[in-house]
Amino acid sequence: MYDISVIIINYNSEEYTINCIKSLIKHTSPQLSCQYIIVDNGSEKESYQTLKKYIDTIDIDATIELTRSNINTGFGSGNMIGVQKATGKYLAFINNDTILESDCLSSLKNFMDTNTNAGVCGPQAFNEDKKILPTIDHFASLGREILGRKFLEKLNSKKYPKRKRLYTEPQQGQFVAGSFMFFRANDFNLVGGFDTNIFLYYEETDICKRLSKINKSAFLVPDATFIHYHGASTEKSVKIKIELKISLLYVIKKHYGMLSFYVLLTYLQIRYFFSSIIKPKYWPLFYTLLLQAPLTRSLKHKQQIKPIDI
Repeated sequence: MYDISVIIINYNSEEYTINCIKSLIKHTSPQLSCQYIIVDNGSEKESYQTLKKYIDTIDIDATIELTRSNINTGFGSGNMIGVQKATGKYLAFINNDTILESDCLSSLKNFMDTNTNAGVCGPQAFNEDKKILPTIDHFASLGREILGRKFLEKLNSKKYPKRKRLYTEPQQGQFVAGSFMFFRANDFNLVGGFDTNIFLYYEETDICKRLSKINKSAFLVPDATFIHYHGASTEKSVKIKIELKISLLYVIKKHYGMLSFYVLLTYLQIRYFFSSIIKPKYWPLFYTLLLQAPLTRSLKHKQQIKPIDI
């Protein structure tokens, strides 16, 4: 068994993936026994070949495995492909558009080894300009979506600690950002891993909500730091915004029930009705909300299987 199984997804962004792997190799202690699993999530042939060529040249005392899916399965499902090959005591899910600045894996492992109440933790994130990015966050909920995060933080700072504060000691939050999540494998497996119904977004809210139900908490470990090129692997578009709302409403229905779902749905329908008048590009989003944002309209159901001819 390895100490840590590291899982990274590549989707047509091989240069980010290569740089991420390089930073892991550079900053990870040789005392750790690591298994690196790179999941190519239905990339174009050229992206996969470039990544494979690089991985074939790596010569380190660790296992590095590249596996390829012939369809883009999304964030949760792509990571679950990697989980099936993982044998580590801990699981580290790391976005490919990240660069480690310190030995994050050792810091996170040491924290988890001594804090049995922690089910997941994450390092402090910064953007490429060294500005702080939130690592801990508040669960998606009716209150957060309608009232906003800042209001909740002022209302109850203990329950809703500030997201954009630079902490010097480990800080508990409701969930940690999906760009870098470090789990105890037993806890991850116990709650069933990532919900593969979700194609993109809110996977971390969902799994941390399930961990909380078995009394496992989420923590920021600030002595571990990394750079996140936020959103670099996913282009912004109305389609992505639609996907975000589909996932949000799915998670609200799953964890808070139908009443909360319909209240939030109505709020979003009214909001995007007026937004679509001002910006007609939002009409597809408004229409999706009129249909109650079903999973059948997710990008997951629009992916095409690509023949693997390599």
